[in-house]
Amino acid sequence: MRFDISGHQVEVTSALRQYVESKLERPARHFDHLLTVHVILSVEKLDHKAEATINVSGRSFHAESVAESMYAAIDLLADKLDRQILKHKEKITDHHRGEALSHSDDIG
Repeated sequence: MRFDISGHQVEVTSALRQYVESKLERPARHFDHLLTVHVILSVEKLDHKAEATINVSGRSFHAESVAESMYAAIDLLADKLDRQILKHKEKITDHHRGEALSHSDDIG
């Protein structure tokens, strides 16, 4: 997995970079084929904004969050991405597969 972290009106320090990478490891655990993660950190007046796009094979997820501190914005961002990825993973999982097998045994 490749991280592209950039900052608009804010310097991306090594501590900030490590924090982003550690927080976005959690959503990355749900998929084996994560390709790239693009993160943009910015400051607009008093608001700290974090936005990210995660590219999975065939799909991309985007989220953004605004908070009073950059670390809080990154936490919110990781939570949003985690929920999106879990929801997508549940959709692609075949939940009725076990039921179909048990019904075919009753018929035959």
